[in-house]
Amino acid sequence: MSILLIGVNHKTAPVEIRERLALSDAACAEGLRHIVDGDIVREGLIVSTCNRVEILSATTSELLESGAGQVTTFLDVAGRLPAGFLEKHLYKHTDENAVRHLFRVASSLDSMVVGEPQVLGQVRHAYSLAVQAGTAGRILNRLVHHTFRVA
Repeated sequence: MSILLIGVNHKTAPVEIRERLALSDAACAEGLRHIVDGDIVREGLIVSTCNRVEILSATTSELLESGAGQVTTFLDVAGRLPAGFLEKHLYKHTDENAVRHLFRVASSLDSMVVGEPQVLGQVRHAYSLAVQAGTAGRILNRLVHHTFRVA
């Protein structure tokens, strides 16, 4: 299995784009059920705040590019943007780099205000939504719980 993290944040996208991508809890749950198809993307969670929208997913190594395409397409559709519009604003991390990025986000090292405690709560909430939607499986469960300990 591979870990894939794709998103935008305050460093890569202007506020107008981040606002278009911000998802309510219901939209996150619906989006997760759309992204996590069980074949290409096996597990997923969405962190959606005013400063970032990130999709963390688990897929097989062979389907990593297909999974990235599926997530990117979802973000374009969710933001009501033309296909490929977000390409210049997105960042993509895989495996070790994705895990490192998640640790930095949860620890508030990748925030506009370094050290703000609110970010860890937002990651916890994103995980809770993924559990409720049935899209957090063995891989993300272990990763997210380890992330909580790191933060």
